[in-house]
Formats: sequence, C-alpha cells, structure tokens
Amino acid sequence: MDQKLFERLNQIPEKIQSGEFLSGQGLGNEISFWIFDYPPEEELEVRSYLDFLKTDLTKKHSEIKFTHINLLDSLVEYLNDRNFISKAIEMQKLKGDEGLLKALKGPLHMDKFGPYLIDKYSAPDKDLIFISGVGSVWPLLRAHNLLNSLHALIGHKPVILFYPGYYTGQSMSLFGKIPSDNYYRAFKLIP
Repeated sequence: MDQKLFERLNQIPEKIQSGEFLSGQGLGNEISFWIFDYPPEEELEVRSYLDFLKTDLTKKHSEIKFTHINLLDSLVEYLNDRNFISKAIEMQKLKGDEGLLKALKGPLHMDKFGPYLIDKYSAPDKDLIFISGVGSVWPLLRAHNLLNSLHALIGHKPVILFYPGYYTGQSMSLFGKIPSDNYYRAFKLIP
C-alpha cells in the first residue's frame, strides 16, 4: 500500500469519532457529505481498510450507529427484488451495453434507487453512513447523482463516500480518467 494512502486512512478513525464530526458542527450549515478519494489501483487495500474500520467501530465505539452501503451489492439486490436481473441479462445479450443502460435508466433513477437505499439501510436512524462500490456500478450509477439524491433524503447525517479517483473539492474524476459533472457540496474527508 502506498505510504501516503496508509497515512490518510489512519487519520479516518479519529476524525469520524469526534462529536463535532458526527453532529456536523463547523460546516456553516453545509451538508455533512464527505469524500475519501484514493488512487483506483488501491481499491483492494481501501476495501480491506473499510472492513477493519467497521470492525473497530463495532468493538470500540458501539455507541456510534453506522451503516455501510456497498453500491454493487445494493444494486444487485434492488434489481433482483424487482425481477430485473434475468431481463437485464437478456437485454444486454440482445441490445448490448447501450441498450441495457437505456433500459435500466428508469428503474435506476435516483428518485427510485435513493429512497430504496435509505429504507434498506435505515439510514435516518444511523449516526454515520459509509458508501463504497462507486467504481463497480459505473456507468449504471454516478456518484454525483447519488449524492445529490441522498442530500434531500438524509439531510445533515454524515455520509462518507469512498471514491476510487480524485475529488478536487469542485469536481470528481472516477478512476482519474472519467470526469463527472461538477460537484462541490462535499468536503474532502482527509486531504
């Protein structure tokens, strides 16, 4: 693992366990959305660290109620619950990737998928929400669309998006190669 990434990851626990962070103090009425960006080639290390972080919080800070939303797992469950999996596979075979993307645009619209996530993970009842798997669900889901949708549904709950790419505080670049629409409402978790 890259030394700089290791140092940044190790700063996360202290930051997220503070009362100030959990209450959103000092944000000037901004939403408490945070992005932890990292080099995409470090994806497996970040996943491993996230598992460690969840275990650590559970053991040492059971007073902090949190949930982890893995977007890939959630997307598959959502499509499966709606009997879209086999249809999606057939659609991809018949019409290719573009046809599949077009067909799933409606069912995966954030007006539907965002509330599903909130309900499935009881997000309003949590103190902290982790989101991972952004790279695994691209191009079906876009991080900036997800965050925009969740803002109205979650309000000021701290949300940390683990992002395989780069976030400048103004824009996102998935995998460091795919620019996203400008998104400036989140803060960098650890610079």
